[in-house]
Amino acid sequence: MIEVVGVRFKKAGRIYYFDPAGVDFDVDDYVVVETARGLEVGQVAIAPKDVPESDIAKPLKPVVRKAEPTEVNHAEQFEEKEREALAICGELITEMKLPMKLLSAEYALDGKHLTFYFSAAERVDFRQLVRELAGRFKVRVELRQVGARDETKLLGGFGRCGRALCCASFLSEFAPISIRMAKEQSLPLNPMKISGLCGRLLCCLAYENEQYREMQEKMPREGQKINTPMGMARVVGNNLIKGTVLAELESKVVVELPLSEVAPGEGKAEATVEAEADVEEPVETSTEAKSPSPRSGRRRGKNK
Repeated sequence: MIEVVGVRFKKAGRIYYFDPAGVDFDVDDYVVVETARGLEVGQVAIAPKDVPESDIAKPLKPVVRKAEPTEVNHAEQFEEKEREALAICGELITEMKLPMKLLSAEYALDGKHLTFYFSAAERVDFRQLVRELAGRFKVRVELRQVGARDETKLLGGFGRCGRALCCASFLSEFAPISIRMAKEQSLPLNPMKISGLCGRLLCCLAYENEQYREMQEKMPREGQKINTPMGMARVVGNNLIKGTVLAELESKVVVELPLSEVAPGEGKAEATVEAEADVEEPVETSTEAKSPSPRSGRRRGKNK
């Protein structure tokens, strides 16, 4: 076992493991760590704990120190400079007529590294843009293309449920989502109804999917013959949430019965469910312009 501390660099961003170096950290403490971009301020998301050594990518970098209040304030002051950088970069993109959508900008703690995030329908040749930006800001500039989900995570917003987007509020990583999840939960397969603001399948489809699978295994299949207190019947539907079975009696009357009141009959299912490929949406990866990735995507320690 090896002791690690989990550090997050952005709200709802990924958590990276670092060596606490014997220092006791509390959740929400600000710390200074060394990354591929230099020193950066992060926030402790997981207090020091022991994890199997096989789960750690070596070498595990140590936490430099707890962040001083002045360092935290200094990092917050970069927000104004980042807004100015966004405006200048946006003007250059318009002048060069580049097919890209600028999303955000981030400075490293020492102010010597500036990263721009953007989205685009395809790869963009932005080498001239990087040279112009480096000349304007006199720092190391990096552009990073992100996918539809990462774009929505950066911009934020509200989902159809009326709450802040999961990806922008608490989801650290994107899990693969498949259309089968919607089918298992008896949701409409209309893409407009099961897709999020990013245009991809809703992340929340995965939240209860395992529970739905467990309940589905206990329920009789449609078309199956079952014994009920009212005689033999045929299954025409199930309500997984209520734990009930819709059964059609020999009199053609459809009744709803608790699962505990039905038992498998001797007849086989009259209708079978066709197996479908469990097609998953690919988890998008970002494309770097040059040098190491920024906070949201570069491995600093061990990615949780």
